[in-house]
Amino acid sequence: MQYLLLIYRSEAELSKMTPADRQAMSADYGTYTQSIVQSGHFKAGDGLQPSTTATTVRVRDGKTLTTDGPFAETREQLGGYYLVEAKDLDTAIALAARIPGAREGSIEVRPVMIYK
Repeated sequence: MQYLLLIYRSEAELSKMTPADRQAMSADYGTYTQSIVQSGHFKAGDGLQPSTTATTVRVRDGKTLTTDGPFAETREQLGGYYLVEAKDLDTAIALAARIPGAREGSIEVRPVMIYK
């Protein structure tokens, strides 16, 4: 089954990181990504631009409405994701727990809906 591992963390805290801290975090993500590629769990994954670049789209009464930024005010923002193949939720949770962002932010694990 496929699971989407959504990586949330505070953009404000991320912006306070030193270049050395950012480089170390990037290296941690590189190591993690290589490990799930090699184990066969990796399907896709990317980081996202800051939430200030987001556009939220809604359709109301047949009209498309757009708003700059994310939909909700939160302390943590969606910063990236991994799409993984895992035999069950426990395996997906174990993969999520190893994501470097889990140490300071949170990882949401969501099964991917299969349409038949």
